Amino acid sequence: MPSRPSDEVLANDPAVTPVVSTLPPPPESQNPVRREVRLDRVLDFVSFVAKPMPLSVLLDEAPKRIAAIVQAEIVSLYLLEGDGDALVLRGNVGFPVGARGTVRMSVGEGLTGTAVATRRPVAVVKAPGDQRWRAFPFIDEDRYPVFLAVPILGFDRVLGAIVVQRAGDKAYRPSDVRLLVALTAPIASAIRHAEVLRELRDKKLRRTGGGTRKVTLPGVPSVPGRSLGAVAALRRPATSPQRKATGEDPKLLRGAWSAAEKALSALVARAGKLGLSREAAFLSTYELMIGDLRLRQRASELVAEGHGVAQALGLVAREGVRAANGIVGDPFLQERARDMEDLCDALVMLASPDARAELPTKAVLIGDRLTVFDLVVSARTHPVGVVLSERASDPRTPVLLRLLGLPSITQVEGLFQWASPGDVVLLDADHGFLVINPSRAEMATLRAERKKGKAPPDVSETTEAEVESDPME
Repeated sequence: MPSRPSDEVLANDPAVTPVVSTLPPPPESQNPVRREVRLDRVLDFVSFVAKPMPLSVLLDEAPKRIAAIVQAEIVSLYLLEGDGDALVLRGNVGFPVGARGTVRMSVGEGLTGTAVATRRPVAVVKAPGDQRWRAFPFIDEDRYPVFLAVPILGFDRVLGAIVVQRAGDKAYRPSDVRLLVALTAPIASAIRHAEVLRELRDKKLRRTGGGTRKVTLPGVPSVPGRSLGAVAALRRPATSPQRKATGEDPKLLRGAWSAAEKALSALVARAGKLGLSREAAFLSTYELMIGDLRLRQRASELVAEGHGVAQALGLVAREGVRAANGIVGDPFLQERARDMEDLCDALVMLASPDARAELPTKAVLIGDRLTVFDLVVSARTHPVGVVLSERASDPRTPVLLRLLGLPSITQVEGLFQWASPGDVVLLDADHGFLVINPSRAEMATLRAERKKGKAPPDVSETTEAEVESDPME
């Protein structure tokens, strides 16, 4: 039977170079007590990952336990997503919370991408000086130059990578490399999310209404938090109002105008408190329009002529669009025309709500874009979260989401392919996932966090009749 290769032999293996093997052994290998502590931590980790658990728990807890085992200050868990060519940091200990879901790289890019592309560990003592290094300045990881990346291997493909980092100049030993490789095996079996990504790549379409099949969709976290609710698509009032004019319309218009003024003032004040006054400067356009006496008089004139509130405001909006389109190529006026349409839609819903555009309460809202209309109108239904598709490219979107202040993720591909109104979903904006038809284990975990004060207080409860999904294996 061949003998096991020594650490020195492994150190010269190009698969793990440049691990340095000439350093003295770590303290735990000299001290029997410390050696037992490390073994206890490994056994605790193996026992932990063998348990059924939601993906969010794995992403939160696995990095913490690995950090204790290998004495690392930073541990990151990357998952392979998209068409199998994108590595996304989903679990981490040591970096700011905002790193999860936003640190991304391609397979083959950076030291982590190299480990995944070659399916072999990569270890470096001074990572920022390596030519393969991919820097992310906003997480300031140059402070932790001692670097080790190990791919997470599945049955027929790579699922992601584990990266450990620490300060100083003492390299991770080959024994650390072997141990971390071994620890990826139970992680691979616990990543349920990988099967979802495979389904998306295979383009298995889901019928509208989708049934009770569990699906996990990845996105980019915008506002952290977790919530549970039923899906509702963002809506706008109909372009052809069916409500006829009544003698109450002038009063309704005045009330709507007053409510919109108060809502916009509140948004501007909130932007100031959040330090977003500069980014939210576009709100001044809405304030100017709602304070424009000519606009208000024009709407009042149309109502006095016998038009209903919705019809009058629709005419005002169309007049603004025609004026903007009359000056070809003026992007400022065209944007202002869209803002006017948005404001008029809000006034319509405040004055004479369109039942077809009303949203259920305590819902997770999904859509392609978010506008000031949603902060003035949709927010009145007390939604518990927002999920936007990959078509949400408006630069205002991140600001509007922060002003709304609900758990939210963006850039969710295939959102309308998989999610339908009425589906029960768990929004995990801490890691950047939308779980459609979550398991009972996932819902129980969220409720437990809520009791401990870790979840938002307005997360809606789900009755047993709302979802019948199998527990995680």
